[in-house]
Amino acid sequence: MDRTPRVLIAADKFKGSLTAVQVAERVTAGLRRIAPRVEVEALPVADGGDGTVDAAVAAGFERREVRVAGPLGDEVSAAYALRGDTAVVEMAEASGLQRLPKGVFAPLTSSTYGSGELLRAALDAGARTIVFGVGGSATTDGGAGMLAALGARFVDADGEPVAPGGAGLRDVVTADLSGLDARLSSVDLVLASDVDNPLTGPKGAPAVYGPQKGASPDDVETLDAALAHFARILEKAIGSKAAEYAAAPGAGAAGGIGYGALVLGARFRPGIEVMLDVLGFAPALDRATLVITGEGSLDEQTLHGKAPAGVAAAARAAGKEVVAVCGRLALPPDALGKAGIRRAYPLTQVEPDIAKCIADAGPILERVAENIGRDFLS
Repeated sequence: MDRTPRVLIAADKFKGSLTAVQVAERVTAGLRRIAPRVEVEALPVADGGDGTVDAAVAAGFERREVRVAGPLGDEVSAAYALRGDTAVVEMAEASGLQRLPKGVFAPLTSSTYGSGELLRAALDAGARTIVFGVGGSATTDGGAGMLAALGARFVDADGEPVAPGGAGLRDVVTADLSGLDARLSSVDLVLASDVDNPLTGPKGAPAVYGPQKGASPDDVETLDAALAHFARILEKAIGSKAAEYAAAPGAGAAGGIGYGALVLGARFRPGIEVMLDVLGFAPALDRATLVITGEGSLDEQTLHGKAPAGVAAAARAAGKEVVAVCGRLALPPDALGKAGIRRAYPLTQVEPDIAKCIADAGPILERVAENIGRDFLS
């Protein structure tokens, strides 16, 4: 009987320290010091936010670079991933906070136009299924910029296009969606997100996520009113569905780009579930005797749709043992157990200095992986 241990590393990035690919490389190195014969399969994962394209490329998708508009309108180089007729598009590549100059926020004026250009590029490449990962946005424009890039028109009382960004939506008088790219009607567009917020209100995009993008309380009020007005104008264009979409789970994702995607006919699915399907997680899980997942911080947010929780749930359903690596651990053992994670190994376990953990995350993670090897593979 073959007793060679088979480990599947399905971890997300350690934000600000290591990419998901680097996490897998470091864990592999540490495990092999303790168990040289271990068979390791790496499947970097993401939940739809930043890092989603990288995860797809690591799983065998082709990386495609295109020039699109950044959140402030300046041209940036953004990537999407393609395999066959399936594309993975990450809105943060075009419209993410990472695209803003350091220390600069533009909560009222940043636009998702470039995200629409990315979707159009995927259509041009022949995609019939598009997984649209949303998260990490610099924007709160309800997806209006994205819709405009795909052929919609939003004009003011003078018949002029409204200004980009969420605040400009206050001036929309007419929404014309007749010019939307006809190919969208024959594409399976999947909205992949780890949040289920509605568009507006106390749990909506401006109130919950606006402050992270530099929005003051007055800005939040302005954006919430503008998005509510935008939804009412769209109701005149497409009927009662506009209001249903605004209240739907995921509409508030990534500054309301989820709403724009629903208007395009997207179906909402939790990001990690979609990505596990796209990346081929199930057959990799079948081959594994131990699963290692993780992310930078294992905390309450992890339990609500983040990658490690999705990996652990799928692994537990398959009867596989799961452990997690992380930079910081803020969950008690009982919460980990309920999530399907037998044990978590934070970097602080071997290096109490958090600053050193961030600066030297790679070597420290290798030492953490050695501990996993001793506990589970020796």
